[in-house]
This record gives sequence, C-alpha cells and structure tokens, in this order.
Amino acid sequence: METKQTPQFADDYFRMLGREWKREKLHRKILHLLTNHALRYLRAYRQMQQGKDPLKLYRLHKRILRQKYGLELDSFSIGKGLYLGHPYNITVSEYAVIGDNCNLNKGATIGAENRGERIGAPTLGSRVWVGTNAVLVGKIMIGDNVLIAPNAYVNMDVPSNSIVIGNPAKIITDRPDATEEYINNVR
Repeated sequence: METKQTPQFADDYFRMLGREWKREKLHRKILHLLTNHALRYLRAYRQMQQGKDPLKLYRLHKRILRQKYGLELDSFSIGKGLYLGHPYNITVSEYAVIGDNCNLNKGATIGAENRGERIGAPTLGSRVWVGTNAVLVGKIMIGDNVLIAPNAYVNMDVPSNSIVIGNPAKIITDRPDATEEYINNVR
C-alpha cells in the first residue's frame, strides 16, 4: 500500500525530476527514491516538517544521509519545490527561511551570524538560485527572482530581480530575467 506524500514533497519531486508524483507508477517512484539520495533526504525532511515521524525513523534516515552526503537542512521554514543540485555539503541554518521554488547547489551555505550588527539568519524569497559554494550569512533579506553566483559571499540585503556575483558581493539590479532557465519545472 502506497503512503500519501506531503504536498511539499510532491512539488520537490516535480522540481527535481519534472514528473508528477501522483501520475508516476509505483515501481518508478521506488526506483527514483532508491537511486536519488536528494529525494530520499527531501522525503524524510518533509515528513519531519509535517510532524509525521512518530517512530523517529525519518529522523534516523535523515541523520544517516547527513553523515554520508553532508546535507544539513536544519530549518523547518523551507517552502515547496526545493531543488537540491549536486546535493553534497549543503548547509542551511535552523533559523533560515527559504521561499518556494528555490535551488541550492553543492557546497551552498545559508548560515546564522551570532555577533555583530546582523545577528540572525538569512530570509530568501521565492525563485532564488544559490550557486555552488555560495555563502549567505547574517540577518539579510534576499528578494524574489535572485541569482546568487557560485562562490559569492553575501552578507547584505539583495533586492528582487537581481544577480549577485563575487566576494565581496556586487549586486546587479533590475534583471527580471535573473533566474530564467535556472529555475525549472515550476508549477
């Protein structure tokens, strides 16, 4: 008997594979979950996010995948349609807030700052693409439709429709096409 998935996981599945969870045949679902560690992690994460882990099995599964692949999504404020690209060593602070249809790539760090003028963690809007090894720290606001380039260090607010590059970060504003063709499989 098949278990019903959370709506967020169905959106994550669609973002990752471009396929509808409801229409997928059972053997294809099982194959994708067995062969894709990002989907296994997201399934466990979404079940825990919904409080559907009475036996703590998802917590154990998530801990095993965390140790094996370095996936640390500690925040329970992550919107639907999360895409983990090349999912290794991705860290998200428990205090961070991430909007809908965001992409996090290998080595991305979204971390809290515990001293200074920006004590706190980042808040990301919807349709944000975070590149490989990009670092976002402190209580900053990232708007909607923002592309953060690989290896960028961001510790300042970023307006919507922007591209962020470099270390220190340089912001290119007024780019309504900032994440065009980077954010795919959006419902």
